Amino acid sequence: MIAPENLEAKISELLSDFYKRRIEKISGLKLKDTLKRKNPYLYRAVGIQKASQIVEEILIAYMSSSDEGIFGDAFFEPLAKFASGGVVSPSPGVDVAIETDSKYTAIAVKSGTSVFNSQSKAKQILEFQHLQRRLQKLQKQFDPIIGFSYGNKQQRIQSTAFYRELAGQAFWAEITGDEDFYLKIIQLMKNKPSEHLPEYRMAFDSALNRFTKEFIDDFCFENGIINWEKLVKFNSGRPEVKAPTKKIKKT
Repeated sequence: MIAPENLEAKISELLSDFYKRRIEKISGLKLKDTLKRKNPYLYRAVGIQKASQIVEEILIAYMSSSDEGIFGDAFFEPLAKFASGGVVSPSPGVDVAIETDSKYTAIAVKSGTSVFNSQSKAKQILEFQHLQRRLQKLQKQFDPIIGFSYGNKQQRIQSTAFYRELAGQAFWAEITGDEDFYLKIIQLMKNKPSEHLPEYRMAFDSALNRFTKEFIDDFCFENGIINWEKLVKFNSGRPEVKAPTKKIKKT
């Protein structure tokens, strides 16, 4: 079992990496790239009149969506490797490998159960099967696990399924042998998030100010009112067809 001080130090390290990636993400974001994927009709329909409100909603929605992926990569995956004593798997689709004299456990670490659909699950199964074929010469028990870092998943025993799905407490207990490990993760975060928030908030507010100015310059009339037609043309207008450039033949 991992000593509490070692686990706390690891959690602190991973939270630092998470916030570092968050700040890099929002600092590198481009307003127009994001606007292309938003619904200007909805903003108009709900009565938004402030450029700053549109920009803030864009930033909040974008970061809320990207945070899930960032947290999985920067926190859950390395924590699972650290806590299980496993290693990073060299195989695609497998994040952690735990090998003993008689068993090879291949773990695909996911975030919540809702982000893993049937298409991604089918791909995951193929990756497990490919790894199993490669490991046949080892003559070890192959134990593939889809591990969801939070949430709840009812384990279904199917004759056709050769993998297991474990979520939340069940997943962390499986790889650590500690039934309370899932609680220790949240407990040992302590005040670390609060220490990182000021720097992140500064990066967020900077992006908000920068994007608001850009939005006003590009999509507002001189009197400050949003030019909805211009915004919709940018978002949904027919793309320009560029004529192919002719190569000049050398004589």
